[in-house]
Amino acid sequence: MTVAAPFPTNAPAQPVFELIEVEQIFHVRPPGRRFTRERLDLRALDGVRLRVMQGASVALVGESGSGKSTLLRVLLGLDAPSGGQALYRGRPIRNARARGAVFARDVAMVYQDARGSLNPRMTVEALIAEPLRHFDIVPAWEIPDRVALLLDRVGLPSDAGKRYPAGLSGGQVRRVAIARALASEPSVLVADEAVSGLDVSTQAQLLTLLRGLQREMGLTLVFITHDLGVASYLCEEIAIMYLGRIVERGPTDAVLAAPAHPYAAALRAAAPRFFEPMPDPLPGEIPSPLDLPKGCRFSSRCPNVQPDCHDRDPHLGSFGADRAVACLHPLTLPGLASKP
Repeated sequence: MTVAAPFPTNAPAQPVFELIEVEQIFHVRPPGRRFTRERLDLRALDGVRLRVMQGASVALVGESGSGKSTLLRVLLGLDAPSGGQALYRGRPIRNARARGAVFARDVAMVYQDARGSLNPRMTVEALIAEPLRHFDIVPAWEIPDRVALLLDRVGLPSDAGKRYPAGLSGGQVRRVAIARALASEPSVLVADEAVSGLDVSTQAQLLTLLRGLQREMGLTLVFITHDLGVASYLCEEIAIMYLGRIVERGPTDAVLAAPAHPYAAALRAAAPRFFEPMPDPLPGEIPSPLDLPKGCRFSSRCPNVQPDCHDRDPHLGSFGADRAVACLHPLTLPGLASKP
């Protein structure tokens, strides 16, 4: 199957997504004061800068509460940012989404709750055929053949098309969700924890499938995960989030081999390893976004905190040729960042 993307892929290189000082502020009641009119500012995103180039594979990694889901909604145009610019191919994402089918066809989504994203009253072949009809991808008489091709592409037998989502395993449901996403022939695939909750062997199969599809079809992949192992296997670039900000980004192998930000180092140290004792969890509690620490927002948990970390708020800045870090005292030097 070839991809006939609605946007030319031979155009001069430009970001598919570009976030420029993006903020997302929610106005919430103070904790424990249900009936008050007072509102506090909750900064779910705070000065996020990110570029995703055509054909790139980027992992967004962080703990729960880091802002990954909020950032995802901004990228998909579901929410307008409170501040800054969120661009899709040089246009505001919300404007591109409002233009209708072009954005919806070009940017496909694989949801974390894959089963919940599929209509249980529709067969698998009907679910996959729906975007083919909606976007008029192929003539009606070609739809059965295209559905069969998509099922084969994601490793499902042709007779799976006659089944309903309730009769499929967790791994099969994820494959159906991927086939449905590919049906519109997108150039961008966004996946939110697309392999979480599955056994290790099924995860490995789906990750191999996604990596193969991304490379063979030239897809731009944005993958949301909390698992560094998944990010390392699937994506060439990584952006690590903490309390609404990207604190480190760069080539995945370089960042994980020699993290520059103490939070990135703590995440790597906390990842389980075969035949080794379970590592200790990251110490301390993640601060409330309603009451952020003064200075660096990681200072209350950082094992390498310095006096000025409590006074100065670091912002994402260049760290060598192709990396960036938001830390006053990085753990590694730019020239040595790629060395283990």
